[in-house]
Amino acid sequence: MLRRIDLRGEKGPLTGQLPRPDPGGGAPSVAVRELITEVRDSGDRAIRALTMRFDGVDVEVPLVPQEDLKKAWQSLEVAMADALQVAHDRILYFHEQEAQQPHVVTREGIAVTSVPQPVERAGLYVPGGLAAYPSTVLMTALPARAAGVEQLALCTPPNSEGGVEAVVLASAHLCGITEVYKIGGVQAVAAMAYGTESIAPVDVIAGPGNIWVARAKQEVAGTVGIASAFAGPSEIVVIADQSCPSTSAAVDLVLQAEHGPGGRAWLVTWDETYADEVEAAVKQIVHLSPRRSETLDTLMSDGYVCLVDDPETAVRVANEIAPEHLQLMCAGASDFARQIKNAGAVFVGIWAPASIGDYLAGPSHVLPTAGTARFSGALTVDDFQKRMHIIDVSKSGFDAVLGSVDRLATAEGLWAHAASVRERERWAEQGVIS
Repeated sequence: MLRRIDLRGEKGPLTGQLPRPDPGGGAPSVAVRELITEVRDSGDRAIRALTMRFDGVDVEVPLVPQEDLKKAWQSLEVAMADALQVAHDRILYFHEQEAQQPHVVTREGIAVTSVPQPVERAGLYVPGGLAAYPSTVLMTALPARAAGVEQLALCTPPNSEGGVEAVVLASAHLCGITEVYKIGGVQAVAAMAYGTESIAPVDVIAGPGNIWVARAKQEVAGTVGIASAFAGPSEIVVIADQSCPSTSAAVDLVLQAEHGPGGRAWLVTWDETYADEVEAAVKQIVHLSPRRSETLDTLMSDGYVCLVDDPETAVRVANEIAPEHLQLMCAGASDFARQIKNAGAVFVGIWAPASIGDYLAGPSHVLPTAGTARFSGALTVDDFQKRMHIIDVSKSGFDAVLGSVDRLATAEGLWAHAASVRERERWAEQGVIS
């Protein structure tokens, strides 16, 4: 089930020795572009046709009535409502603490105020169809709320009855979302990017999805902001040794693999006997899993056991893979955590399964995948804001930089740039301005 990679004795660079996924390889660019163009040109008509084509249901009106959101929340069992509230409060609190505040930098008569300005409208993508993900509603909406975004539009694929699962609608209500659209896939991304008769375009799109959704976000980047570099199929790397029960390592490999095809699940260890134990436990757990098919698809296509000489090499492997989730379940885990450079989220110790991060640790579970953790990180408040600078120059500040601006503009051949400061100098000398 899990393929083996033996790097024992390997002292050189690991680049090229580990399989790396192609972020766009599973979805033909041409096909994605054609779907996007169809939505951009035909709007709601295309949305309806594509939803019938890909989801098998006819959704004449994609917007879920607002009263349905409230009813869904009221219909929840108390225990589920409490769980969502706990997660909501933890996630919102974390992102409120991360939110940047305006600050002023003053030097020699020039004051620059840096203002974090939220976008006006954000689009949230929540996977669905085969499963319901209320957690993703929280993990996308609450960073946006903490950033100060006023308008949130959520798109999620319809289920086989043409509706949206009540727990997803309830989560939207809890987050104060009033726009929920029964649209999934490439067509949802295109609708949010370009707008249709029913859906106003957004400024930023956030949320995970399959390879087609991820590719669609790449295609519309620039028309809208795309939060988190490549939030595609789920991944996990587990670094473990005999200090962690083999069944714990095994179930944690399965916990991300059960999201379905396209993801990755890696065990990295320096103990071959332990690797055998974990692999045997994985087989037993998969056999018992209600999501056996989805899990097998992931493990058989991109499931690995990587054998290394020591923990230091295991860290090198993890940094090379740059996984979405990295679990350190070995002796000295806290020390090794400080050596990790490339990962979406790092979970330290036996008591920190990735599932806690997926639901309520605080940071968003929308994380970079397919190796993009080398240059990007988790979805944060910053993804829903842009920085605006207010520059206030006093007369003394102007005098301090006049000569430098004049010389730099002249060196670049930009006459008007130089004239803009010389003119003010002349008017000041004549007493016209002060």
